[in-house]
This record gives sequence, C-alpha cells and structure tokens, in this order.
Amino acid sequence: SLLAGGLAGTSVDLALFPIDTLKTRLQSPHGFVAAGGFTGVYRGVWAAAAGSAPGAALFFGTYEKMKPIISKLQYDTLGETSSPALTHMISASLGEAAACLVRVPTEVVKSKMQTNASGTSTLLSTIKLVLAEKDGRAFASSIFGGLYRGYGITLMREIPFAFIQFPLYERLKVEWSVLQGRETSPIQAAACGSFSGGVAAALTTPLDVVKTRLMLGADKAGVAYLGAGDVVSRVMKEEGSAVLLSGIQPRVMWISIGGFVFFGAYESYRSLLMSSGFAS
Repeated sequence: SLLAGGLAGTSVDLALFPIDTLKTRLQSPHGFVAAGGFTGVYRGVWAAAAGSAPGAALFFGTYEKMKPIISKLQYDTLGETSSPALTHMISASLGEAAACLVRVPTEVVKSKMQTNASGTSTLLSTIKLVLAEKDGRAFASSIFGGLYRGYGITLMREIPFAFIQFPLYERLKVEWSVLQGRETSPIQAAACGSFSGGVAAALTTPLDVVKTRLMLGADKAGVAYLGAGDVVSRVMKEEGSAVLLSGIQPRVMWISIGGFVFFGAYESYRSLLMSSGFAS
C-alpha cells in the first residue's frame, strides 16, 4: 500500500498539476490574472513532486492498516450492527491526518509559487521565505516558520472529503462487483474513484478556498488572516459568498480526472506489487 500509494500519488500530481495551478490562482485574493493567469502553470511542480509520493504513501499505508483494526474494534463493541462505512470513514480520516504531515508543507510552498508571490522565483528561495515567516498560529512556527500554516483547516477539508469519498468509493466497488459477479477491475475502480472524488470535491470547495487563503497568509492588501473564521468573515463581507466557490470547476475536474488516474494506478500498482512478492 505504501509503494502503490506513493507511485499513484506522484503519477496524478505531475500529470494534472496545471489544473491545480489554475484552481489555486482562481482562489487567490489578488485575483486570477494578478496571480499569474494562464502563464507559468508548472510553477511549484517540484514542490508537488517532492511531497506527493510520501504523502500518498502515508495515507494509503495508514488507511489499509487501520481498516481491519477499526473493523475489529467495531465488531467487538457493536457486534452485527457494526458499519463498514464507518470503518472506511475513520480509517480515511486517520490516513489524512498522517498524510497532512507531509502534504501541508508541500501545499504551502506550492501555493506561494503558483500565485507568483514575491521571493518565490525558485523552490529553495520559497522554502527559505516560508521558514522565515514566524506565525504564532502555525504549528511550531519557531522551528518550521509558516510551513504548517493551515494544518487545521487542511484537516477540516480533508476529513469531510474522506468521509464522502471513501465510503462512496468502497460502496460503488461492492455494488459493481455484485452486479457483474466478480471483483472490479482497475479501470472500474478508477471510475468509482473518479465519481466519488468529483462529488466530494464539489461539496468541500468552500473549505478548500479557506485553506488556500490561509496558506497564502494575507489578503490582496497584505493584511494577515487571523484564522479560518477570519477568512470566512472577511470574504463574505468584502468579496461576497460566491467567492467561497472559487475554483470549483477546475477542482472538480482535477479531482475527478485525478481520482480516475489515482485509483486506477493504485489498484494496478498494488496488484502488480502483490503478484511480484512485495506483499502476501
């Protein structure tokens, strides 16, 4: 699961990076054009590449490891009334918490570069810039600077996303398997992942907008955001509630296509690795 998740995550992040850039620029407080428009859509790709494999590996390693543990705990406590959906929700949430240890620093650096923030001409200069940003609201900012700015809101985005996507994904695979009388193929699993990801992406877009704003650190006038509540309040007051759906089209497109590639690649890599003797 670690290897398959890492390989699948890297495949998706590199293939669909331009769509992610456009989504981030649409969510920028400076506006799409000022953040870079359609130019330089691969800015920050090396930050994404560095974090995608370990982040995806941590998620799937934790998710697959926790599923039988949570299922057993449920059965021991609730007996026949235990819920497979709840097992998937809890396991996915724990997977997201682990993955965010890598994903959040990657997202902070990547978002800065994608929106052409001052001092982000190279990956190294961007990392130095973020490390120098002492933010008391960020985890261990005296050590990591602003690298973990937005960790809380990222979890607030990822956990609802996982609560929607993974039970839906697992259920769709079960129903499809029953319908055809055999296990779903990697392509069929990919289709299930694409649909479930698109639904989850649309419903969690407002949280993604808040996450992007917090990671960028300040509004277009340079006034720092004080937290998720402050972002929502100022966006509603100064820009209108519709801004909380900024980037919904590229986000749904990116995650739907990404879900197809990711889950298809994950199932394929996992089957290949298992048949090659990496797992039994």
